Amino acid sequence: MKKRPYILTIAGFDPSNGAGLTADIKTIEALKGYGLSVCTANTIQNDVEFKTCYWTNIDVIKSQIEILFDRFTIAYVKIGIVQNWDVLNQIIDVLSEKNETIKIVLDPVLRSSSDFDFHASENNSSDQDNIEKQLDNVLDKIYLLTPNYNEIEELYTSKTTKETITHISGKTNLFLKGGHKKEAIGKDELFTTNGKRFVCNQKTKNVSEKHGSGCVLSAAITTYLALGFPLLKACYRAKRYTEKVLSSNSSLLGYHKM
Repeated sequence: MKKRPYILTIAGFDPSNGAGLTADIKTIEALKGYGLSVCTANTIQNDVEFKTCYWTNIDVIKSQIEILFDRFTIAYVKIGIVQNWDVLNQIIDVLSEKNETIKIVLDPVLRSSSDFDFHASENNSSDQDNIEKQLDNVLDKIYLLTPNYNEIEELYTSKTTKETITHISGKTNLFLKGGHKKEAIGKDELFTTNGKRFVCNQKTKNVSEKHGSGCVLSAAITTYLALGFPLLKACYRAKRYTEKVLSSNSSLLGYHKM
């Protein structure tokens, strides 16, 4: 029996298990990886309502990461919600210390599907330049960023969307999810650091909106990368898997199966 690769998800806990680290683990296990997890936040939510978020202390997060790396060989990590860019930088630094060649897929979850703003305190800050510098530092250390159109518009408020895409893809690979795009919904785009652009069109019909679909997609990409697929093929396969989840039933909570 082939040994499964260990894949770490660092994300929040969603009691409905449609999003966050439990959705990531479902995805990783369905795709034949072994999922490890570190919880960044305990949320009070279901698939339609988000009440509040209790952030995990950064020292606890670091300790959980360290004990996992002491035991397991981890080459791929998916990161979801974190308290702020400073905490994210600290998390990434710990990961890099544990494995200098670590590949990190960051899903920059800025708000929940029910519109809870995770970075509200930062948005009220007058030091936007400092926030963007912290984000630049993050991008320099990760392998792939997976925002949707709403999120990419909020990352660099001083730039247009086109300028932001160019800026990000000059630092790291960018998989831009098209689920929130007004035109051509479902058309995703991969922008690589070598200047290439690839389009991933939707193939499956009868898909319906799902709570946590972005978590599933980024976790699937991370898993396929850990299984040895090159970036483009990992993205294509992850999109196909996500479409299976989206078409699995008509509710907001998808079913996971290969």
